[in-house]
Amino acid sequence: MKYGILLRENLRISLNAVKSNKLRTVLTMFIIAFGIMALVGILTAIDSIKASLESQFTIMGANTFTITNRNLVRTGGGDAEKNPVIPYRQAVEFKQEYDFPARVSLSYDASGTATVKYRSVRTNPNISVVGTDEQYLMTSGYNLERGRNFSHHEIHSNAHVVVIGSRLAGELFGPGEEGIGKVITIGSGKYKVIGILEEKGSGFGGGADKVCLLPINNVRQYFARPNMHFRITVLPDDPLFMEVAVSEARGLFRVIRGLRVRDANNFTIETSDNLINLLLENLRYVTLAATIIGLITLFGASVGLMNIMLVSVTERTREIGVRKAIGAKSSLIRQQFMFESVFIGQMGGLLGIILGILIGNLVSVITGNPFVVPWLWILSGVLLCLLVGLLSGFLPAVKASKVDPITSLRYE
Repeated sequence: MKYGILLRENLRISLNAVKSNKLRTVLTMFIIAFGIMALVGILTAIDSIKASLESQFTIMGANTFTITNRNLVRTGGGDAEKNPVIPYRQAVEFKQEYDFPARVSLSYDASGTATVKYRSVRTNPNISVVGTDEQYLMTSGYNLERGRNFSHHEIHSNAHVVVIGSRLAGELFGPGEEGIGKVITIGSGKYKVIGILEEKGSGFGGGADKVCLLPINNVRQYFARPNMHFRITVLPDDPLFMEVAVSEARGLFRVIRGLRVRDANNFTIETSDNLINLLLENLRYVTLAATIIGLITLFGASVGLMNIMLVSVTERTREIGVRKAIGAKSSLIRQQFMFESVFIGQMGGLLGIILGILIGNLVSVITGNPFVVPWLWILSGVLLCLLVGLLSGFLPAVKASKVDPITSLRYE
């Protein structure tokens, strides 16, 4: 009971001491706050970037894998040669024979610099033209905003129909004008718009919303060039069986390519999460660098806090002597200065956490993601400030507790 009263009284004295030196306390709090703000702000921004990446790659088509030809391999003589492209015949054969429960789509990137015209409106030459089949929307993560998808008959009859992206529709057609049923010019051909895609967002430059999807056989006829390379995309019905689906696809395509047992694959299978895993792996290094920078800033803040507490001990030597003369023990003096240091550290940390979350979430506003509350970094910030307060206050507290009361009372 007596110890509890002493503890409360000591805490009251500590708070009064903090209040009596407002300017010094505020400056010290801001030193701590800037250290925590740097740490929490940078790491919150990185969390927001991670959320944006995961969201964008989910939109692009999650739980899929793509079969493509490898670009370059090394031969025994050291010369670089291209692997065979995936021709339309092999792609169709795979689609017909792959009996794993999954959706299979074929596509061909016909152009990335096409110009599209509608009446007097002409776009810049930055429109992507992709030849697709009826399964492409599902495997690539697209949804229709208006209109419909290609029919099986349109795919195989080289029909002059097109599904366009939302940004492209906005450029071609005026506000309030219905784009469905309009005839646009792509290259030298005219196509009827049968569908408009939902917007995918501003990620990756917004290129996914400036696209023309054409029936794949139409592209084979009107955008033909030597060594056309087709892409096979597979979306398993159950993502839990992704590895099994990839193994089945690899085995079947080796047979279609005519590879022997000892031959290396002359194609590659890329899963949809390969690129995001690579980006997140690189972000780990950014996170590590940001953490080190924040900790260095926080170390500087702790040194500043310790210096101010040591100055406080010197300035309050007479006060310490009076308290000792009327019976205060060294442990109570030491406790008082530890309370002051921890209180300043926690108040500075709270301010730094709030500022760090606000500054870090500016990235969320820019990328259009929800507000991020980094609970892990908040807890880490509180614990770091507690540690800073304890370490910064320990040496001044010990120094204060060892002050000789007789010397202190004569101190001016």
